Amino acid sequence: MASSVPVGWMLLLTIKHVIADFLLQNSWLAIGKDQKTGWALPLLAHCLVHLAVAMTLILMIAPRFWFIALIDFAIHITVDRAKGICVSTFGVTLKNQHPWFWTLIGIDQALHHMTGFGLSIFMAANA
Repeated sequence: MASSVPVGWMLLLTIKHVIADFLLQNSWLAIGKDQKTGWALPLLAHCLVHLAVAMTLILMIAPRFWFIALIDFAIHITVDRAKGICVSTFGVTLKNQHPWFWTLIGIDQALHHMTGFGLSIFMAANA
């Protein structure tokens, strides 16, 4: 029977998220993906980093779940593009001292962690 608490998978995907979203994200990626124009390449590069880190970790631990990295990639690019639209349309930046800046960052991070939690539940249920 599969574990009802996907703690190990959640830890793995959280580590992936910290590596890809913080350690490996430079200013060009972070700022570029939120611009009105020229956002596509930085966004794609950032999400490919997520894909590479997720695929590497998953292949090391449970290769049968390789496709989870692709699902994570698709969701990550969607969430980050939605955030980028909010930033570029409404000027939700720290530089502008926009009152929604930290709320938008929090929503973005919450959605990424909810993605990890959902994928963790799937992997735990199918382990």
